[in-house]
Amino acid sequence: MLRSKSPAVLGMILKGFPRISETFISNEILLLEKLGFTIHIFSMRKPRETFAHQSVGRINARVDYLPEKILPHLFSLLQANLVLAAKIPMLYGRAVRMAFRRFLRTRKSATLKHLLQAGYLVERLLLGRGIVHLHAHFAHSPTSVAFFAGLLSGLPFSFTAHAKDIYTSHPGQLREKIALARFVVTCTGYNRDYLKRIAPDVHTPIERIYHGINPRLFSTAGTNCRRKGEKNRPYRLLTVARLTAKKGLPTVYEALCRLRDRDIAFEHVLIGDGEMRDDLLALIRRRKLTGFTRWLGTQPHHVVLEHYRRADLFLLGCRIAPNGDRDGIPNVLLEAMAMQVPVVATRVSAIPELIKDRETGLLVPPEDPDAMAQAVLAVLRDTALREQLVGPARERVLRDFDNRTLIRQLAARFQAALAAPVEPAAV
Repeated sequence: MLRSKSPAVLGMILKGFPRISETFISNEILLLEKLGFTIHIFSMRKPRETFAHQSVGRINARVDYLPEKILPHLFSLLQANLVLAAKIPMLYGRAVRMAFRRFLRTRKSATLKHLLQAGYLVERLLLGRGIVHLHAHFAHSPTSVAFFAGLLSGLPFSFTAHAKDIYTSHPGQLREKIALARFVVTCTGYNRDYLKRIAPDVHTPIERIYHGINPRLFSTAGTNCRRKGEKNRPYRLLTVARLTAKKGLPTVYEALCRLRDRDIAFEHVLIGDGEMRDDLLALIRRRKLTGFTRWLGTQPHHVVLEHYRRADLFLLGCRIAPNGDRDGIPNVLLEAMAMQVPVVATRVSAIPELIKDRETGLLVPPEDPDAMAQAVLAVLRDTALREQLVGPARERVLRDFDNRTLIRQLAARFQAALAAPVEPAAV
């Protein structure tokens, strides 16, 4: 039996840990630990970046890494699963049948990998750890592992659904996960409504809990306000984003072309990296923007903060990607608003839940560089508009997106889950 005299532990299944682009997850874990939770992290792959944010070093959770690929770890995966199948043949047979049905639905071999990873987790990593509940971040592969691990161990599971993991997942697969989960958390009302539409007859609670940020990390002290003596310098424009299709960065650069063609003096900085890097750098060269924009790649938190302090405006061109992927509420918008940097963004997904047009920022249609250029010009040239936006924007973030407040909503869910009686499988 999965029994332990240790305190009740929350097992958290992540795609990777730590990941520089998922600071909100490490912040969440750190805040939960400060509230008294004991957490054990199961990561599906090792970190790929050479550095991590400072908050990661303050996390006490034990981290175990699952075998990332089947072939290099085939022996250990098969050995663990065969041992587990011998211990719980009926439960393992049910999981295999479930995996086969899910494979027929999508024809994706990843289903087999997720079953094997779950079997490895249950056989090799759960015993004696005191884990009474599993929670996965992202509704695709981490929740698939939690889904099968729950079937094999008898432990309840829950998951947090974010953005790409929702809109690029097969609705049938997602509906099945929702139906078997103890509860589901998602970071926007837009996402919650979508999940309820694809699972209308499922009674699993689906709760919207915003991610939020730590406002103490985003002080406005030193934030640029185009001080006297700087009136004639180029405007400083900033974008922080992963270089992926849903971020709409070509729209940003086409808008910058329009500013250049109107003889607006500006310097644009792009921070981030991703699979579209080469295409975007080629676009910058092709549109003759190399003298106006700089790409800095992925940067640590203190460097990003310094660019917020220097910026006159933050812009982001989010859109719905061809594969359906889209953002929720990008944390970088919260950060810029907390730093009293005016924002120009697109009216996509849940962004209007954060930004009210001409009240806390400017919103434009996606993939409309003309509208984006006009909005940027309006903010840069109209001091009164700028001052009208930045104060309410910061207040909005402080009031509704303080992660110290939001974490208590999530903690209440986890507390109830850890306190609930569990009848684990005999392994």
